[in-house]
Amino acid sequence: MGFQIQGMELFAIGVVMIMFVAVLKGFGILEPMSSFEDSSDSDLELSIVRHQPEGLDQLQVQTKFTKKELQSLYRGFKNECPSGLVDEETFKTIYSQFFPQGDATTYAHFLFNAFDMDRNGSIRFEDFVIGLSVLLRGSVTEKLNWAFNLYDINKDGYITKEEMLAIMKSIYDMMGRYTYPSVRDEAPSEHVDKFFQKMDRNRDGVVTIEEFIETCQKDENIMNSMQLFENVL
Repeated sequence: MGFQIQGMELFAIGVVMIMFVAVLKGFGILEPMSSFEDSSDSDLELSIVRHQPEGLDQLQVQTKFTKKELQSLYRGFKNECPSGLVDEETFKTIYSQFFPQGDATTYAHFLFNAFDMDRNGSIRFEDFVIGLSVLLRGSVTEKLNWAFNLYDINKDGYITKEEMLAIMKSIYDMMGRYTYPSVRDEAPSEHVDKFFQKMDRNRDGVVTIEEFIETCQKDENIMNSMQLFENVL
């Protein structure tokens, strides 16, 4: 299977983040930095949107983006989301168009929840850019914390085998025919059994953030995948 080179768990933790960035570029959210010149409109015409993001200076402190990069990101965000907010249905629509060969609905739901930090059903520009900063510019530990949050579906601080399986199945569903040859129904469960056993070091049936980070940091393939995001933006 094409994506089984290092196991689907590697794909789930790392390469899916690249997919997210690819989707953003495909829909104009991430514009080339060279397309925007420094200008005096640092307020980014915030008055025309219903949700006004925090000031650029504050976001510059909270993220690892420059002011010019934040301007670029906001203009792309505003073009695609004039209201200043992204709801889950918009997220699902974007992913379904980007992955027409599969069903991206469930994965888009999980990813949306990972970005919707205050759980209010919408992603603000602040949520978006803080998460993106972690994925593109964060330390390995920060990226693994973000990945843990994705897997921790009910946000109780633990990953269960059922949660890991749900994420894995959603990735298989999203990839559709790209998982060649066609995936056996039991394949996601087999991958999860293997990886969960590796992570659940004390065999208590759940994976903690400490177990997750320790296991990933000792896996050379996962560590290599973390470096794929360095020069995306």
